Amino acid sequence: MLKKKGKKSRMNEQELNQQELENAETAAEETTEETLEAIDVSALKAAAAKGEEYLALAQRVQADFDNFRRRNESVRTDAYHEGQRMVATAMLAVLDNLERALAAPAVEGDAGLRTGLEMTHKQMVAAYEKLGVKAIDRLGEKFDPNLEEAILQGSADEGEPGTVCMVLQKGYTMGDFVLRHAMVKVVAD
Repeated sequence: MLKKKGKKSRMNEQELNQQELENAETAAEETTEETLEAIDVSALKAAAAKGEEYLALAQRVQADFDNFRRRNESVRTDAYHEGQRMVATAMLAVLDNLERALAAPAVEGDAGLRTGLEMTHKQMVAAYEKLGVKAIDRLGEKFDPNLEEAILQGSADEGEPGTVCMVLQKGYTMGDFVLRHAMVKVVAD
């Protein structure tokens, strides 16, 4: 009988050990799951914060690029218009010479030359009109130092005081920009 009792107690002991082992494993699994949950939550929060940081950075970079593109477009447009004004200003001397040639008295036998000058002048004026270049024509109007340059002083019998009585060289504007001030004679005050 002793033998049976020893066997039984060994079996109970083994069962007890088995049960303790299972309990320990269950407790370990629960602890591991809680730890994983804690780690996952904190990792998710950190990842979400990092994602928000990257999104904000991407939005700032996009805004900076949009501002750069607008600034660049503005600079490009300004440079283009400045180039147009420079060419128009350089070609004013050619227009002046064409007008002087047309103002000269006609010589017999030069009808073809005069016709060619007139056609060239018309083309030049049409090109300037297309660019928005306009002559400053203020004869008889009040002198404006923003548009004209007074180089001579006229007498009181030439018009009202402070008005332009003669245009010596035409001035031109392109939009709101003065390409060349008109050289005028102004009646003294």
